[in-house]
Amino acid sequence: MVTIGVFDGVHRGHQELIRRTVDVARTRGLPSVVLTFDPHPSEVLRPGSHPAQLTTLRRKAELMEQLGVDVFCVLPFTLEFSRMPAADFVHEVLVDRLHVAVVLVGENFTFGAKAAGNVDLLRQLGKRFGYVVHGTELQGASLGGDGNDVTGEITFSSTYVRSCIDAGDVEAAAVALGRPHRIDGIVVRGDGRGRELGFPTANLSTPRYAAVPADGVYSCWFTSTSRPDRRLPAAVSVGSNPTFSGRERRVEAYVLDIDEDFYGQHVALDFVARLRDMEHYDTVDALLAQMAEDVKQTRELLRGA
Repeated sequence: MVTIGVFDGVHRGHQELIRRTVDVARTRGLPSVVLTFDPHPSEVLRPGSHPAQLTTLRRKAELMEQLGVDVFCVLPFTLEFSRMPAADFVHEVLVDRLHVAVVLVGENFTFGAKAAGNVDLLRQLGKRFGYVVHGTELQGASLGGDGNDVTGEITFSSTYVRSCIDAGDVEAAAVALGRPHRIDGIVVRGDGRGRELGFPTANLSTPRYAAVPADGVYSCWFTSTSRPDRRLPAAVSVGSNPTFSGRERRVEAYVLDIDEDFYGQHVALDFVARLRDMEHYDTVDALLAQMAEDVKQTRELLRGA
Protein backbone atom coordinates (compact mmCIF):
# COMPACT_ATOMS: atom_id res chain seq x y z
CA MET A 1 0.00 0.00 0.00
CA VAL A 2 1.78 3.14 -1.22
CA THR A 3 1.17 6.88 -1.15
CA ILE A 4 3.47 9.25 -3.02
CA GLY A 5 4.47 12.88 -2.66
CA VAL A 6 7.00 15.42 -1.44
CA PHE A 7 4.96 15.92 1.76
CA ASP A 8 6.87 19.03 2.84
CA GLY A 9 5.37 20.14 6.15
CA VAL A 10 3.24 17.00 6.55
CA HIS A 11 0.28 19.35 6.93
CA ARG A 12 -3.29 18.30 7.73
CA GLY A 13 -4.05 17.41 4.12
CA HIS A 14 -0.98 15.17 4.00
CA GLN A 15 -1.92 13.67 7.35
CA GLU A 16 -5.38 12.68 6.14
CA LEU A 17 -3.90 11.01 3.06
CA ILE A 18 -1.30 9.16 5.12
CA ARG A 19 -3.83 8.06 7.77
CA ARG A 20 -6.05 6.64 5.04
CA THR A 21 -3.06 4.82 3.59
CA VAL A 22 -2.23 3.32 6.97
CA ASP A 23 -5.86 2.34 7.62
CA VAL A 24 -6.39 0.70 4.23
CA ALA A 25 -3.05 -1.10 4.49
CA ARG A 26 -3.99 -2.57 7.88
CA THR A 27 -7.40 -3.62 6.61
CA ARG A 28 -5.80 -5.46 3.69
CA GLY A 29 -2.92 -6.88 5.72
CA LEU A 30 -0.32 -4.87 3.76
CA PRO A 31 2.61 -2.71 4.90
CA SER A 32 1.96 1.03 4.57
CA VAL A 33 4.63 2.79 2.50
CA VAL A 34 5.21 6.52 2.04
CA LEU A 35 7.32 7.26 -1.04
CA THR A 36 8.97 10.69 -1.15
CA PHE A 37 11.88 12.44 -2.84
CA ASP A 38 15.02 14.31 -1.82
CA PRO A 39 16.13 16.96 -2.65
CA HIS A 40 13.00 18.93 -3.49
CA PRO A 41 12.24 18.42 -7.22
CA SER A 42 12.11 22.17 -7.92
CA GLU A 43 15.78 22.55 -6.95
CA VAL A 44 16.79 19.92 -9.50
CA LEU A 45 14.50 21.16 -12.28
CA ARG A 46 15.10 24.88 -11.65
CA PRO A 47 18.35 25.31 -9.67
CA GLY A 48 18.11 28.17 -7.21
CA SER A 49 14.34 27.89 -6.86
CA HIS A 50 14.25 25.59 -3.82
CA PRO A 51 11.21 26.63 -1.76
CA ALA A 52 11.53 27.30 1.95
CA GLN A 53 11.70 23.91 3.66
CA LEU A 54 8.94 23.29 6.20
CA THR A 55 10.33 19.99 7.48
CA THR A 56 13.77 18.46 7.31
CA LEU A 57 13.98 14.87 6.12
CA ARG A 58 14.65 13.75 9.69
CA ARG A 59 11.61 15.59 11.03
CA LYS A 60 9.48 14.25 8.20
CA ALA A 61 10.48 10.70 9.15
CA GLU A 62 9.52 11.37 12.78
CA LEU A 63 6.09 12.62 11.77
CA MET A 64 5.54 9.61 9.50
CA GLU A 65 6.36 7.29 12.37
CA GLN A 66 3.87 9.12 14.60
CA LEU A 67 1.20 8.57 11.92
CA GLY A 68 1.84 4.82 11.99
CA VAL A 69 3.65 4.44 8.66
CA ASP A 70 5.52 1.14 8.32
CA VAL A 71 8.06 2.15 5.65
CA PHE A 72 9.35 5.65 4.82
CA CYS A 73 11.04 5.37 1.43
CA VAL A 74 13.17 8.25 0.09
CA LEU A 75 14.17 8.29 -3.58
CA PRO A 76 17.07 10.54 -4.67
CA PHE A 77 15.59 13.08 -7.09
CA THR A 78 18.16 13.64 -9.83
CA LEU A 79 18.00 15.22 -13.28
CA GLU A 80 18.12 11.75 -14.80
CA PHE A 81 15.24 10.61 -12.59
CA SER A 82 13.20 13.69 -13.55
CA ARG A 83 13.36 12.59 -17.20
CA MET A 84 11.86 9.17 -16.52
CA PRO A 85 8.59 8.72 -18.47
CA ALA A 86 5.50 8.25 -16.32
CA ALA A 87 4.94 4.66 -17.46
CA ASP A 88 8.56 3.77 -16.66
CA PHE A 89 8.19 5.25 -13.16
CA VAL A 90 5.21 3.01 -12.51
CA HIS A 91 6.91 -0.10 -13.92
CA GLU A 92 10.38 0.38 -12.42
CA VAL A 93 9.58 1.99 -9.07
CA LEU A 94 6.07 0.97 -8.07
CA VAL A 95 5.85 -2.48 -9.65
CA ASP A 96 9.40 -3.85 -9.83
CA ARG A 97 10.80 -2.31 -6.62
CA LEU A 98 7.79 -1.94 -4.33
CA HIS A 99 5.49 -4.68 -5.70
CA VAL A 100 2.58 -2.31 -5.14
CA ALA A 101 -0.95 -3.63 -4.66
CA VAL A 102 -2.76 -0.37 -3.83
CA VAL A 103 -1.83 3.26 -4.53
CA LEU A 104 -3.50 6.14 -2.67
CA VAL A 105 -2.81 9.70 -3.92
CA GLY A 106 -4.46 13.09 -4.12
CA GLU A 107 -6.63 13.73 -7.17
CA ASN A 108 -4.16 16.43 -8.33
CA PHE A 109 -1.19 14.02 -8.24
CA THR A 110 1.19 14.17 -11.21
CA PHE A 111 4.33 12.16 -11.94
CA GLY A 112 6.93 11.31 -14.56
CA ALA A 113 8.83 13.51 -17.01
CA LYS A 114 7.26 16.97 -17.35
CA ALA A 115 4.55 15.84 -14.89
CA ALA A 116 2.84 14.08 -17.82
CA GLY A 117 1.34 11.36 -15.63
CA ASN A 118 -1.86 11.88 -13.64
CA VAL A 119 -4.33 9.81 -11.63
CA ASP A 120 -6.16 8.64 -14.76
CA LEU A 121 -2.92 7.29 -16.27
CA LEU A 122 -2.03 5.71 -12.93
CA ARG A 123 -5.37 3.87 -13.01
CA GLN A 124 -4.89 2.75 -16.61
CA LEU A 125 -1.46 1.34 -15.81
CA GLY A 126 -2.91 -0.29 -12.71
CA LYS A 127 -5.16 -2.42 -14.90
CA ARG A 128 -2.10 -3.61 -16.80
CA PHE A 129 0.13 -4.27 -13.79
CA GLY A 130 -2.48 -5.52 -11.33
CA TYR A 131 -2.77 -2.77 -8.71
CA VAL A 132 -5.68 -0.50 -7.77
CA VAL A 133 -5.70 3.26 -7.33
CA HIS A 134 -7.64 5.42 -4.89
CA GLY A 135 -7.71 9.19 -5.38
CA THR A 136 -8.64 11.62 -2.61
CA GLU A 137 -9.83 15.21 -2.70
CA LEU A 138 -7.71 18.03 -1.32
CA GLN A 139 -8.36 18.81 2.34
CA GLY A 140 -9.26 22.29 3.53
CA ALA A 141 -11.05 24.31 6.15
CA SER A 142 -13.21 27.38 6.66
CA LEU A 143 -11.78 30.53 8.18
CA GLY A 144 -13.59 33.22 10.13
CA GLY A 145 -16.63 33.23 12.36
CA ASP A 146 -14.57 33.63 15.53
CA GLY A 147 -13.66 37.28 15.39
CA ASN A 148 -10.88 36.87 12.84
CA ASP A 149 -10.59 39.43 10.06
CA VAL A 150 -9.89 36.72 7.48
CA THR A 151 -12.79 34.63 6.21
CA GLY A 152 -13.32 32.12 3.44
CA GLU A 153 -12.14 28.68 2.43
CA ILE A 154 -8.52 27.55 2.37
CA THR A 155 -7.04 24.39 0.93
CA PHE A 156 -4.20 22.94 2.93
CA SER A 157 -1.00 23.04 0.91
CA SER A 158 2.71 23.49 1.52
CA THR A 159 2.58 26.72 -0.49
CA TYR A 160 -0.12 28.13 1.79
CA VAL A 161 1.83 27.20 4.92
CA ARG A 162 4.98 28.83 3.53
CA SER A 163 3.06 32.02 2.81
CA CYS A 164 1.80 32.12 6.41
CA ILE A 165 5.28 31.63 7.82
CA ASP A 166 6.79 34.17 5.44
CA ALA A 167 4.25 36.69 6.74
CA GLY A 168 4.97 35.78 10.36
CA ASP A 169 1.47 34.36 10.84
CA VAL A 170 2.58 31.29 12.77
CA GLU A 171 -0.88 30.83 14.26
CA ALA A 172 -2.44 30.33 10.80
CA ALA A 173 0.43 28.03 9.87
CA ALA A 174 -0.28 25.95 12.98
CA VAL A 175 -3.94 25.58 11.96
CA ALA A 176 -2.91 24.13 8.59
CA LEU A 177 -0.15 21.97 10.06
CA GLY A 178 -2.13 20.71 13.04
CA ARG A 179 0.83 21.65 15.25
CA PRO A 180 3.21 24.63 15.65
CA HIS A 181 5.71 25.21 12.86
CA ARG A 182 9.16 23.97 13.86
CA ILE A 183 12.66 24.99 12.90
CA ASP A 184 15.71 23.31 14.29
CA GLY A 185 19.46 23.75 14.19
CA ILE A 186 22.72 23.73 16.07
CA VAL A 187 23.36 26.31 18.79
CA VAL A 188 26.40 28.41 17.87
CA ARG A 189 28.30 31.20 19.58
CA GLY A 190 26.85 34.67 19.18
CA ASP A 191 28.08 38.12 20.20
CA GLY A 192 27.39 37.48 23.89
CA ARG A 193 25.39 40.71 24.04
CA GLY A 194 22.28 38.97 25.37
CA ARG A 195 24.11 37.69 28.44
CA GLU A 196 25.52 41.15 29.09
CA LEU A 197 21.97 42.52 29.04
CA GLY A 198 20.64 39.80 31.34
CA PHE A 199 18.88 37.85 28.57
CA PRO A 200 21.32 35.13 27.45
CA THR A 201 20.22 33.60 24.15
CA ALA A 202 20.82 30.40 22.23
CA ASN A 203 21.73 31.33 18.66
CA LEU A 204 20.57 28.80 16.07
CA SER A 205 22.41 27.90 12.90
CA THR A 206 19.49 26.66 10.79
CA PRO A 207 19.48 24.42 7.69
CA ARG A 208 20.08 26.19 4.38
CA TYR A 209 16.49 26.24 3.14
CA ALA A 210 14.70 26.39 6.50
CA ALA A 211 11.34 28.21 6.51
CA VAL A 212 12.25 30.85 9.08
CA PRO A 213 9.33 33.13 10.04
CA ALA A 214 9.31 36.83 9.19
CA ASP A 215 11.39 39.16 11.35
CA GLY A 216 9.84 39.68 14.75
CA VAL A 217 9.57 38.31 18.26
CA TYR A 218 7.72 35.07 18.97
CA SER A 219 6.63 32.83 21.83
CA CYS A 220 8.03 29.35 21.27
CA TRP A 221 8.60 25.98 22.85
CA PHE A 222 12.27 25.05 23.03
CA THR A 223 13.55 21.46 23.12
CA SER A 224 17.04 19.98 22.94
CA THR A 225 18.14 16.54 21.82
CA SER A 226 20.04 16.27 25.10
CA ARG A 227 16.68 16.36 26.92
CA PRO A 228 13.94 15.57 24.35
CA ASP A 229 11.43 15.00 27.15
CA ARG A 230 11.85 18.57 28.43
CA ARG A 231 9.91 21.39 26.71
CA LEU A 232 10.85 24.90 27.79
CA PRO A 233 9.16 28.26 27.10
CA ALA A 234 11.25 30.72 25.11
CA ALA A 235 11.00 34.25 23.72
CA VAL A 236 12.56 34.12 20.27
CA SER A 237 13.92 36.98 18.20
CA VAL A 238 14.16 36.62 14.42
CA GLY A 239 15.98 39.39 12.58
CA SER A 240 19.12 41.51 12.43
CA ASN A 241 18.89 43.29 15.81
CA PRO A 242 18.43 46.86 14.51
CA THR A 243 19.02 48.50 17.91
CA PHE A 244 22.67 47.44 17.65
CA SER A 245 22.91 48.03 13.86
CA GLY A 246 23.03 44.33 13.13
CA ARG A 247 23.21 43.13 9.54
CA GLU A 248 23.14 39.35 9.81
CA ARG A 249 19.70 37.75 10.14
CA ARG A 250 19.63 35.52 13.22
CA VAL A 251 17.33 33.29 15.23
CA GLU A 252 17.98 33.83 18.96
CA ALA A 253 16.07 32.08 21.74
CA TYR A 254 15.91 33.33 25.31
CA VAL A 255 14.87 30.28 27.31
CA LEU A 256 12.85 31.23 30.38
CA ASP A 257 13.62 30.16 33.94
CA ILE A 258 16.82 28.27 33.21
CA ASP A 259 20.48 29.25 32.99
CA GLU A 260 22.06 26.60 30.82
CA ASP A 261 24.64 26.68 28.03
CA PHE A 262 23.16 24.95 24.98
CA TYR A 263 26.22 25.55 22.81
CA GLY A 264 26.78 22.74 20.31
CA GLN A 265 23.42 21.08 20.96
CA HIS A 266 20.82 20.33 18.33
CA VAL A 267 17.64 22.14 19.38
CA ALA A 268 14.15 22.76 18.02
CA LEU A 269 11.82 25.75 18.23
CA ASP A 270 8.04 25.33 17.91
CA PHE A 271 6.51 28.72 17.02
CA VAL A 272 3.29 29.29 18.97
CA ALA A 273 2.51 33.01 18.60
CA ARG A 274 3.90 36.23 17.17
CA LEU A 275 4.35 38.96 19.78
CA ARG A 276 5.51 41.94 17.74
CA ASP A 277 7.57 43.25 14.83
CA MET A 278 11.31 43.68 15.03
CA GLU A 279 11.88 47.29 16.11
CA HIS A 280 14.68 49.79 16.68
CA TYR A 281 14.96 51.31 20.16
CA ASP A 282 16.75 54.57 20.87
CA THR A 283 18.12 53.38 24.20
CA VAL A 284 19.22 50.10 25.73
CA ASP A 285 16.84 50.71 28.65
CA ALA A 286 13.89 50.93 26.25
CA LEU A 287 14.97 47.67 24.63
CA LEU A 288 15.32 45.97 28.02
CA ALA A 289 11.85 47.11 29.06
CA GLN A 290 10.37 45.67 25.88
CA MET A 291 12.29 42.40 26.29
CA ALA A 292 10.89 42.07 29.81
CA GLU A 293 7.40 42.57 28.36
CA ASP A 294 8.13 39.92 25.68
CA VAL A 295 9.08 37.46 28.40
CA LYS A 296 5.93 38.28 30.39
CA GLN A 297 3.72 37.72 27.34
CA THR A 298 5.49 34.49 26.49
CA ARG A 299 4.97 33.20 30.01
CA GLU A 300 1.27 34.05 29.90
CA LEU A 301 0.71 32.57 26.43
CA LEU A 302 2.45 29.28 27.16
CA ARG A 303 1.26 28.84 30.75
CA GLY A 304 -0.75 25.66 30.98
CA ALA A 305 -0.23 24.83 27.29
